[in-house]
Amino acid sequence: MGLPNIGKTTLFNAVTAQTSAVTANYAFSTSKANVGVVTVPDERLAPLAEIVKTKVIVPASVEFVDIDGLVRGSSKGEGLGNQFLASIRETDTMIQVVRCFEDENVVHVDGAIDTRRDIETIQIELALADLSTVERRRERVQKGAKGGEKMARAELEVLDKLQPALEEFQPAKGVPLSEDELVIARNYFLLTMKPTIYAANVDEASLSSPDDNENLRAIREVAAGEGSECIVICAQLEADLVGLAPAEQREYLESLGVKSSGVDQLIQSAYRTLGLMSFLTAGEKEVRAWTIPQNTRAQAAAGVIHSDIERGFIRAEIVGYTDLISAGSYAVAKERGLTRLEGKDYIMQEGDIVNFRFNV
Repeated sequence: MGLPNIGKTTLFNAVTAQTSAVTANYAFSTSKANVGVVTVPDERLAPLAEIVKTKVIVPASVEFVDIDGLVRGSSKGEGLGNQFLASIRETDTMIQVVRCFEDENVVHVDGAIDTRRDIETIQIELALADLSTVERRRERVQKGAKGGEKMARAELEVLDKLQPALEEFQPAKGVPLSEDELVIARNYFLLTMKPTIYAANVDEASLSSPDDNENLRAIREVAAGEGSECIVICAQLEADLVGLAPAEQREYLESLGVKSSGVDQLIQSAYRTLGLMSFLTAGEKEVRAWTIPQNTRAQAAAGVIHSDIERGFIRAEIVGYTDLISAGSYAVAKERGLTRLEGKDYIMQEGDIVNFRFNV
């Protein structure tokens, strides 16, 4: 998400490795939300496939949605505001793309680049949309609260905390709430409750010397103040790399003094921000990364593969990724005592390679 003409759709095309989304040098060129399922880069899968001798690799995935540019008044329906604010409401986290490059051929909706102002414009529109939600909810619960309904009174207390912050254009996620109050607040699906990743869209020169870009420094300060991640990326470059072979991509990035693709960094950042992790399965049939929330217990993780495995869970046979790679095979890993059996309450760890034992 972001303002018009900042490279959102160009970045979306790069992230999803496609060119189906419309890009144009005018506002509202995205007439409907573009959706793409993106694989999560994972360098562990190929070496595992070699060990178990399979050619089938299935990485984890995240769904990305590209919406049209938001402008002042989007919360009141300006542009295509209502339609696209609804699209944001259905997501789990937001990537706000902020333009940090100068290009006289690409007009800025406000005439000139000012990253702090651009971020503030989006934040105000999201806060105003949330304020409208909170006000409507208040109208519904006030009668019940006056009548002494316990749940209505609890809701009203939460709304009393949220509304003043939103009226000052401050995000709801910054409002101190207890665990019980958070449960209530999450039911409102407020836009400003969602975690945000900032994608600073720079030119190629800024990739190798990001500290020289004043606009980028401003974004990093905003992100740091919120405890959010900021990813530096050149959307046009990433879109151009899509047509190149992986080796050519690496070679070109190295020529620019860049260690890794901004797209890969962005996808991994989204995975982290969503509070997700991967456990792995590896056999002759396939090597696969399975997505689970952090701190998931073993029995629940088994259910991600199949409900029968969760229902009939007995034990999880686990070996660490680095242990299996150093051993070179499951057999050697067992001989070295590197495998272990864990029960249903074991907390899964990033990179666990698992074989679930079950009986139904």
